Amino acid sequence: MSSKHLRGDANYAWPTAEIAVMGAKGAVEILFRDELDDPTKIQKRTLDYEETFANPFIAAERGFLDDVIIPSNSRFRLIQAFSKLKNKTQTNPDKKFGNIPL
Repeated sequence: MSSKHLRGDANYAWPTAEIAVMGAKGAVEILFRDELDDPTKIQKRTLDYEETFANPFIAAERGFLDDVIIPSNSRFRLIQAFSKLKNKTQTNPDKKFGNIPL
């Protein structure tokens, strides 16, 4: 639900997670709309898309995730992350401009 780009402190995913802007089937139907009449091609392209782009291991390789964790290990990893962040202090720079009332 967060990312390193949004300043998330800890980002984990399960091995079955789908890390993508949209679902693989929808993306394939847009990218390969000229092949929509052949369901076997669409199915093959969807599987290829899932392996290439919507895979949590690819996101972890690129640094978007801290780790891909086993679901049964989630509780331990979350407690570990929260304990590291227990005394975290964060200072943001002063706002240069405020919101004008609309």
